[in-house]
Amino acid sequence: MKMYDVTGTIHEGMTVYKDKPEKQPKFNQVTNGYVTETRLEIDVHTGTHIDAPLHMVVGGDTFETISMDDLVGQSKVFDLTQVEDGISKKDLESFDIQKGDFVLLKTKNSFEETFNFDFIYLTHDGAEYLSEIGVRGIGIDTLGIERSQEGHPTHKTLFANNIIIIEGLRLKEIEQGEYFMVAAPLKIVGTDGSPARVLLFEGLR
Repeated sequence: MKMYDVTGTIHEGMTVYKDKPEKQPKFNQVTNGYVTETRLEIDVHTGTHIDAPLHMVVGGDTFETISMDDLVGQSKVFDLTQVEDGISKKDLESFDIQKGDFVLLKTKNSFEETFNFDFIYLTHDGAEYLSEIGVRGIGIDTLGIERSQEGHPTHKTLFANNIIIIEGLRLKEIEQGEYFMVAAPLKIVGTDGSPARVLLFEGLR
């Protein structure tokens, strides 16, 4: 069995969505004598994270409604590194995607360490296609699953079909194939998302 940690590291000065300063995590470390304690100020969409419907839906479900049963289990990594813009239905049709799959989309985003405003994203028709199949979740290797789409139709389509969204994966070293995934968010209540540690296991079912 081999384990892959596909989580981005959280630190001050890290890559954040659209390089917005207000999205940077802040570490306030204080030492009194030999006791050191650090206070962390962080956006719930920092680094590798899971979205809740409230993120894009007024009055939407908050984070505690996402079941851990859906965040632990088999997943499929698909290599889409040849895509230059948005991942469309046409790009996805050649893959073996089944109802109940947790789909992880590996793109050129995984090979970039700085924020690219022209990042690869999932188009609305790609989201509709995966919704029609009935996948249980989608992960992508950028800090947003959609890019400058008015009204955020990708997010809203996925949330309307109870599909979990994981953003900010790091899939550079991961080959296309099936893996056992453990996505462990913070156990928090009432929020629109949560940072998560995401692990993929090879040879475990």
